[in-house]
Amino acid sequence: MTEVVRHVVIAVAVLLAVFALAALLIYVERRLLALWQDRYGPNRVGPAGTLQIVADMIKIFFKEDWIPPAAEKAIFVIAPGIVLVTTLSAFAIIPFARNIFVADMNVGLLFFLAMSSMGVYGAALGGWSTNNKYALLGGIRAAGQMVSYEVFMGLSLMGVVAMAGSFSMRDIVAAQEKMWFVVPQFVGFVVFMIAGLAEVRRIPFDLPEAENELVAGYHTEYSGMKFAMFFLAEYVGLTLMSAVAVTLFFGGWHGPYLPAPAWFAVKVLLFISFFILVRGSLPRPRYDQLMALGWKVLLPLSLANLVVTGAIVLLVKGQG
Repeated sequence: MTEVVRHVVIAVAVLLAVFALAALLIYVERRLLALWQDRYGPNRVGPAGTLQIVADMIKIFFKEDWIPPAAEKAIFVIAPGIVLVTTLSAFAIIPFARNIFVADMNVGLLFFLAMSSMGVYGAALGGWSTNNKYALLGGIRAAGQMVSYEVFMGLSLMGVVAMAGSFSMRDIVAAQEKMWFVVPQFVGFVVFMIAGLAEVRRIPFDLPEAENELVAGYHTEYSGMKFAMFFLAEYVGLTLMSAVAVTLFFGGWHGPYLPAPAWFAVKVLLFISFFILVRGSLPRPRYDQLMALGWKVLLPLSLANLVVTGAIVLLVKGQG
């Protein structure tokens, strides 16, 4: 019973921490983008604009929560929740330290990929249920983009699984005690990062909601708290991808001097900063260019990486 209570406490703490960080990232992203683009960020509300988050929350709470008359109302309401819940669920398998985790599954990595796959339903159903042609096109784009890039993401991680000999996230971190997997699996890491950006639909891969083509894509008709759930899910997904990258390629909680959770947090924040820098520096490609990059470049790269890694692992085991 004590162990169950411990895991429940950790789950609640993780949930609160993720929500707090996602809200804070709204402010942090604006400030970092302003710094890198040599302009002012939030600076009107509170000291250095620190109360901008509060102002945004108040505005969202008082926005009219409107449902289009021609919409499929039940699906319209459920869709934002699907995106947010599936993204939050994936945090269950992230080990923040040796003994700080929600669930230690022996198929933890497969659970993460499964939750990523489920998220596509929220975007696709959200676009379809509104009965708006721009939202429908955004939903179709989101479905095509996410389903395609899940293939490359999964293949890019199989090299890590082959080297660690396990799908358990804790076992993968333990296998990196002497050397982080980003060194032997650099190709897989690059493919994962590109696929991760496409999976969470972050700039420059935010084509399902490209405002110059589709108004706001699959959440064109959303407002109030439903729009806030889509918006929050993007930052939660950004944090999730950063945490997974740290766990699989950068040694998780391993590091000198600092406590294990502190090392994990520092690495995650550095990755989040990198994703924000990418947003502020790269242009958006065309949709056909995005799909061509995946099927013509990332797929052959991830397959080649898997074949080479498998051959090396078998060779080393044969010599041992």
